[in-house]
Amino acid sequence: MDKLALITGASFGLTAVILGAFGAHLLKKKLTTEQLQSFETGVKYQMYHAIVLLILGFQLNKETTIDNYIVYSFITGVILFSFSIYGLVISAANNKKIRILGPVTPLGGLFLIIGWALLLYKFLIL
Repeated sequence: MDKLALITGASFGLTAVILGAFGAHLLKKKLTTEQLQSFETGVKYQMYHAIVLLILGFQLNKETTIDNYIVYSFITGVILFSFSIYGLVISAANNKKIRILGPVTPLGGLFLIIGWALLLYKFLIL
């Protein structure tokens, strides 16, 4: 069991539900349809990867380097991808868009892709 994956997965799941409710109820009146869809994309990707981290936490061997890279890639990817979307959407809704977060989102997506690619590599080769 990888405790980091389990704790982070549970934390991501918890915050995804809270942020999803926050977006659906409190931000719905403040955001445009496009902004709300972006916010929901961040929540969905966060929840998907929370579930993956929980599963991996029970399955992977944290002694194996590739398993650590997979977990770290997913954690880094969620933080950069989902949380940059939340920051962009909320700051734009307040007319104070934090533009520096724009390039962070695709970087987070790249880390998510790397995590999935490493997982596939592990299944195919190792």
